[in-house]
Amino acid sequence: MASLLNPSLSLPQNKLNHGGLLAVSTSAIPNKKFQPSSTRRSHRLLLMRAKTSVETDMLAKDSVGTDTVDDNDFGVVSMHHVGILCENLERSLDFYQNILGLAINEARPHDKLPYRGAWLWVGSEMIHLMELPNPDPLTGRPEHGGRDRHTCIAIRDVSKLKAILDKAGIPYTLSRSGRPAIFTRDPDTNALEFTQVDA
Repeated sequence: MASLLNPSLSLPQNKLNHGGLLAVSTSAIPNKKFQPSSTRRSHRLLLMRAKTSVETDMLAKDSVGTDTVDDNDFGVVSMHHVGILCENLERSLDFYQNILGLAINEARPHDKLPYRGAWLWVGSEMIHLMELPNPDPLTGRPEHGGRDRHTCIAIRDVSKLKAILDKAGIPYTLSRSGRPAIFTRDPDTNALEFTQVDA
């Protein structure tokens, strides 16, 4: 699913300091010079606290890295994972690991959720298999997965996957548009698209 990545966010160069952190202009903060007195230390502390508070607010506004504030831009950077429901985790793992060749991400928490599941690598993103009741009907779904809710995975060679599915006796349909893509379903009838991309 790496093909779904958005272009990386770019920050204006005048907002970066040498450490790669956002720099904030503090010219709007008055810098009063206090006369020497016994309370000089407490005045400095108050000024430092006020300055830090203003800088924090300014950092929050500049965090998207643009000069204009867009209330709708919350910083999408990529697809992290897709959740797929399954009735039997072992049966699904057999399909996803042994047919599709996906590897389990052992670093993800398998035992911290109130249901059984597994995280599988798809490039730099993941599929989260979840052994939970499926509210969707298992019959009456469109034959062609492209006309149903589906997850699309970018691959290098559709013809190799076609041969793997043929050998395993797993039904599929080809893209109706003629592009190099193949649609199939997992053991729980979840639709999967595999589209060929240049690597």
